Amino acid sequence: SGFALGGKRVYASVMFSDIRGFTSLAETQPPEETIELLNTYYTLMFDAISTHGGVVTLMAGDGLMAVFGAPLPTPDPCGSAVRTALEMIETMELFNLERVAAGKPPLRIGIGVASGEMVAGYAGTNERATYTCIGDTVNLASRLEAHTKVAARTILIDGATRAALGDRVEVEPLGEVPIRGKAEPVDVFSVALGQKL
Repeated sequence: SGFALGGKRVYASVMFSDIRGFTSLAETQPPEETIELLNTYYTLMFDAISTHGGVVTLMAGDGLMAVFGAPLPTPDPCGSAVRTALEMIETMELFNLERVAAGKPPLRIGIGVASGEMVAGYAGTNERATYTCIGDTVNLASRLEAHTKVAARTILIDGATRAALGDRVEVEPLGEVPIRGKAEPVDVFSVALGQKL
């Protein structure tokens, strides 16, 4: 309802995703090819995110952040986020078939999802502002995405997301994991790929 700096507290799910080994890939190809690849990648990922009611709030190189449940509340932000993550992986598998057929290396992505309270709103100045979400839940989602490399898993979710999903999703418990910036270890779950939610 109009633009104003500042935010409000919401319950939402946040997703971070990242292309694995993108820096090394970018070193081996012309920058024109890299930007074309990124544009194709973003188009595919944005389609999956918007289909399930998500909003992309950040693009940084080969990484992106999306929120489910803000700015407009949704009845099932956790389910929407995990459904999106599964669709993103399926989409990448199809995209990789085209890449391999063209003699290019396949791309792999890692995704982290966390759910909880956060502050959502506009940060910046009156001249230039961006819609974003801030809080411990957002930081956790980012850390989970980074942890996919360590855990050698594709989609990681936190305990709050797992609890909200109940038996609707097949997961592998990875136990309590020390997360940078968190005083206590966090319950982490890996989402089984190829399932429908």
